Parts: sequence; C-alpha cells; structure tokens
Amino acid sequence: MSSTEPTELRHTALDALHRSLGATMTDFAGWDMPLRYGSERDEHLAVRTKAGLFDLSHMGEITVTGAGAAAFLNFALVGNIASVGVGRARYTMICQADGGILDDLIVYRLAETEYMVVANASNAQVVLDALAERSAGFDAEVRDDRDAYALIAVQGPESPGILKSLTDADLDGLKYYAGLPGTVAGVPALIARTGYTGEDGFELFVKPGHAVELWQALTKAGEGVGLVPCGLSCRDTLRLEAGMPLYGHELTTSLTPFDAGLGRVVKFEKEGDFVGREALEQAAAKAQENPPRVLVGLVAEGRRVPRAGYAVVAGGEVIGEVTSGAPSPTLGKPIAMAYVDAAHAAPGTEGVGVDIRGSHEPYEVVALPFYKRQK
Repeated sequence: MSSTEPTELRHTALDALHRSLGATMTDFAGWDMPLRYGSERDEHLAVRTKAGLFDLSHMGEITVTGAGAAAFLNFALVGNIASVGVGRARYTMICQADGGILDDLIVYRLAETEYMVVANASNAQVVLDALAERSAGFDAEVRDDRDAYALIAVQGPESPGILKSLTDADLDGLKYYAGLPGTVAGVPALIARTGYTGEDGFELFVKPGHAVELWQALTKAGEGVGLVPCGLSCRDTLRLEAGMPLYGHELTTSLTPFDAGLGRVVKFEKEGDFVGREALEQAAAKAQENPPRVLVGLVAEGRRVPRAGYAVVAGGEVIGEVTSGAPSPTLGKPIAMAYVDAAHAAPGTEGVGVDIRGSHEPYEVVALPFYKRQK
C-alpha cells in the first residue's frame, strides 16, 4: 500500500450507537471516535456535577501471565508491580533505556500470576512490542488483548449510584485504583475504580459483544440523575483541569518521569535492574540539584486560549512552552499546562505571558491541579 493511501480507521463495538446519537466523529490514534454529541461544555459540566458515559474501547489492553509475570513487569516498567495486590491497580510508566517515557500505563493485577496492562491508544503497539522484546528470559507470556475488550467509563458524582442499581458487586468496598470481577446489568465485567476526569467513577472492561447492551443499561439507569454520553473533547478538558498528563503533550520520549514532575512513579528501591534505571538515577539527581523546566498551571487573565506549542514568555524572553491548553468550563477562563524554567515556576510568579500569535497575553502561574473534587 502506498503511503498516500488513507489507512482504514478502526471502529469500536459502539460505533453504530454513537452515530445514532448524532456524535461528531474524529480520527483519534487510528480509531473513529466520538468527539462530542452536542455541547462540549454541557458534557464537561455533566461529569463535574452529575455523570458522563464514555467509550474508551480504543485503549490498548495487554495481558501478561506466567509464574515470572511480576518479576518481568518489575524489569520492564519503572514501578514496583510485584508489590501490587491482587485486585489492585497502579499508575506507572514504561521508559526507554535512556529514561525517555514511551507511555504511561495502568497495570491491574487480576490474579496471582495474571496482569492487565492498559496503554494509550496511540502507543498500544509500541508498548506491546517493547514488552514482547523485554520478556525474553522471563517465564511470562505477553498477549495482545486489544480486540478482547470494549471499555466503557461512567464518571462523575452520580456514577456510584448509577452502577449500584445495576450490580451486586461491593462498590462501597472498591477502593480508588482497584478492580474486581462482577456482573453489571447481567454482563460479566472487570469493574475498576479508575478514571481520567478528576471525578469518582468506574471503568468497565467487557467483551465487545456486550458493549451495546451495557451502554444502553447504563444510559437507562442514569436517566433520572442527568447522565449524558460524552466524547473525547470533554475528556480532554476534564483531565486538563485535573492536572493529568496526556501522552504526546506533557509526556514524550524526550522527557523522563522526573522532567514531568512524576518521579514518584519510579521505584528505585525495588529489587533488581529495570529498563532505564541508570539513566533515571542520573535524571533524579539532576532534578534535585538543578531542576530543568517545571510543569505548571497557567490561568488566563484574558479570553484568548493558549494551545500546545505556544511559547511562554517573561521579560521579553522565552521561558517555556505550553503543552496543553483549553477553555476551562469549571473556572470560566482559558487554562494551560506548560513547562517553564524553574525560576518562573512558583505559584504567583508575576510577569508571565503566553505568546498568542505575536501578542503576549498575561497569565497567572498556579499549582496543579486546577480542579480538585471535594471528597
């Protein structure tokens, strides 16, 4: 096939349903995904105040099994995966030998010798290939399970009540970053209390053949409490307000976890070597002595919206770069995440602006996240 020919977009099991709901579709990492169903702002605010329903079936599930699975994942990833209890999950990263971030991941321990690694859609193949390569010499099997799952998320303060009406699973006992097998509306599912919105919520891993009936059951259960279907656009503004990084924006192969302010995910105390250990030890020492640019929040004083790649300026000098920017429905102002020189990173630093098409728009430097839910 020539490089000029468009590649076929992949479709989730809910594709026809999204179209029947009038979704605006978009190409996201090779998948045809719903961008929005109506108003992005309304979808965003529904998740903050009531509940939203997301199709996340584009995420990449990779199963790792075998007696050596824990030891293998400890070698392949930067976190201490062996210490994760059965039924729990952990946020972690997979890095290159030079410490650059290949992807950020959630790893679920499903059983004593079985794990599920969930990668970002854009990096799923890269992560799969890296894990397969790194598994040499370990008693562990790496399996591509991307086609074995559909993933539906229900997020927002009303989500526990909606889900409780459809399952006998012990949701009250299900902690944040934990998962348990259960049945939701008669559909077998892995019920995980994880999400990417800054709200309480659940992610439901099911067989693709069950996705439509589960979506419809959740929609019906949420009718009385304001549940709405939500697209990728509001998912992005929700995670931005919550200060959560997005691969390709805040995280890239040219940055280490320490550059991203996420050095806490690197567990040097675990036994044995792991890919990137030496480079990351050097990055950790450098970050302590002389921190490079720091990831901060920026809040606009005006109405102009900053976008990824825009220069952050102070005193006529470029001091950083915007990684993500959007209007914040919760704050009512444009916001951004940016890497800036450490000298300008303290909350309240004055004289900082963003170069928006030649005009230096004033911004306030704030600590991340912009939004934190009340427990």
